[in-house]
Amino acid sequence: MKLKVVLILVLFTVLSCSDDFVDVDSQDQNSENFFNSEEDYQNALIAAYDMLQSSYLNVMVGEIASNNTLAGGENATDVIGIQQIDDMIHTPVNQQLRDIWSWMYAGVNRANYIMEFQDKTDFPNKNNVLGQARFLRAYYYFELVKWFGDVPLVVDQRIDFALQTQLDRTPAAEVYAQIEADLIYASNNLPYTQTQTGRITKGAALALLGKAYLYQDNFQDAARVLDELINEGPHSLIADFTTLFENDNENTQESVFEVQYTDLEGAGFDCLQCSEGNVAVGFNGPRNFNGPLFESGFSFNVPTQEAYDSYDENDLRRDIAILNIEAFAEANQDYNNGAGVSWTEGFEHTGFFNRKYIPRQGDTNIGDQNLTNPNNYRSIRFADVLLMAAEAHNRGAGNDAVALTYVNQVRQRAGLEDLSLGGNDLTQAIYQERRWELMGEGHQFFDLVRTGRAAAEIPNFMAGKHELFPIPQIEIELTGNRWAQNPGY
Repeated sequence: MKLKVVLILVLFTVLSCSDDFVDVDSQDQNSENFFNSEEDYQNALIAAYDMLQSSYLNVMVGEIASNNTLAGGENATDVIGIQQIDDMIHTPVNQQLRDIWSWMYAGVNRANYIMEFQDKTDFPNKNNVLGQARFLRAYYYFELVKWFGDVPLVVDQRIDFALQTQLDRTPAAEVYAQIEADLIYASNNLPYTQTQTGRITKGAALALLGKAYLYQDNFQDAARVLDELINEGPHSLIADFTTLFENDNENTQESVFEVQYTDLEGAGFDCLQCSEGNVAVGFNGPRNFNGPLFESGFSFNVPTQEAYDSYDENDLRRDIAILNIEAFAEANQDYNNGAGVSWTEGFEHTGFFNRKYIPRQGDTNIGDQNLTNPNNYRSIRFADVLLMAAEAHNRGAGNDAVALTYVNQVRQRAGLEDLSLGGNDLTQAIYQERRWELMGEGHQFFDLVRTGRAAAEIPNFMAGKHELFPIPQIEIELTGNRWAQNPGY
């Protein structure tokens, strides 16, 4: 059974509706009577895992910000903050950016709560618990630094309102240094295989560490740690890409780190981060869909014609990554005694949907299916690890032979011929391979930014401004306007 992530309300009441980026309830005074057993630490750790589920927003909005998809939705004002990000006209007053900031800091705070009391009680295998906590802190800080750049850095203590008013933004390089330290600890103290599916492993720590190095153009260290994972870890590509994103194929040997979702009830649209289901799945589905295999949604995050056409027609990944609704309807014209497949066109309808993360029939029959979808987010896949390692070898020491070995493993599964390129031609091919392989998974915008290609690829992207998103205005005001805003906002 996969890890069931539930909110431990007695410990944490961090809500997105608060006016500061973290809000620790007065019940935290009971901490003196907590952390007295392994069970206490495990309960706190599960609460720290819980905020991973809110990262559905990071994935969906990160994809929409790229050249892969358009915002979609019902009309031009449907979730206006997402529409503005799609058009690159977002400002510091944007609810979705504020949610990302608040929810990721809530995750940091929950991990810090454990680390604040890391020395209180000893028990066997305690380093495993601390390794998971430090990975989670690194994961949340990595999201914050890649979205916002310099962010306040606090470790091993909770952030309350009084502390927030005293904090300054920490240079991104120092935040990355803490991310690296946390992940090195985690990789040294976690096993490759945990007893409970869904728990963080050594492989997850190495993969995120390699990714953090890659985002800083530290290709030598990225290649080193990713090679270790590839050569010594238990992960491999699953043979059949077509099944990879189905609910009955979660937590496979290709999954290095997955965000676990369930179909438990308990959330509403007034508290989306409270959902135990993958909210993005419902957002991505076709509107008023009537047909086989899939369910309805809100038609957000629609892939572009250019993204679909960028694939080689023989690439097995294209029609698994992107649902061509017209082709699907043609193939199922006999559905419902010849009535065929029907749907309602939404705003910016392209005829395409993010097939990896749209609702499937039978996924859930509990509550509002737009909030209770149990489809896990494959945060780090082994294919991603291979392509990151290929890039690190190619752009670093220029070890193109190793880079080709890695990238061609990914291409072979996609039904494509091996590459035999080198130098910058191989670099560009790896970039393209990452887009095809990871389409719909929320990585493309940040890949374009970190490699300096965003201004050429994303409409309305302004170099020197849109590499980072603005710090939510309310957070600046709560510090007495001491923080400088990111350039251009």
